[in-house]
Amino acid sequence: MFDGSFRNAVDRVVGPLGRGLSRLGISADFLTCIGLLMSVAACVFIGQGQLRLGLTFLILTAIPDLLDGAVASAAGTSSKRGAFFDSTADRVTDGLLLCGIGWHLAESNGGKIVLLPMAVLAVSSLISYERAKAELLGYQAKGGLMERAERMVVLGFGLCFKTILVPVLWVMLALTSATAVQRFFKVWRQASRDIHSSNRQD
Repeated sequence: MFDGSFRNAVDRVVGPLGRGLSRLGISADFLTCIGLLMSVAACVFIGQGQLRLGLTFLILTAIPDLLDGAVASAAGTSSKRGAFFDSTADRVTDGLLLCGIGWHLAESNGGKIVLLPMAVLAVSSLISYERAKAELLGYQAKGGLMERAERMVVLGFGLCFKTILVPVLWVMLALTSATAVQRFFKVWRQASRDIHSSNRQD
């Protein structure tokens, strides 16, 4: 949902920042590593029940994630290796944040509710897999109600207001599941058109 005009607006803001950081000798890989370290800190603080502090580090995780692509572009170091590293770091960050929430719920609530953030993580991973597999097959699978940027915003909202964290996770699970279904049928339709086109040619 945040793609398109919103993404272009963000790029216009972070572009100059990326060029400035590049001139200072800061690399995109360094920023990605900083983001990973911030996500580890966020996981620990969330797990210990310090949700507002965890939210602070969630924000600090997002900043390098926004800037690393701009730095790579400014420095002329954009590469498949960098894209792979960045994408892998995003998955690790997602896992750390939701595991931190699971840790917190285990300490504060106990019971089966601990499975809720793990379910969100599982469906989020499915969304990422669908896009990666679709693009490998030559199809397009972007879009949906709850992409990664939306998940981070909604998760931050839940961390800011402790009493609604569990309801927020349920909303995330519902919308993330809807996104997974959206992407599945989006790719299914593209693949079906290819099959019909091939059959007509035969």
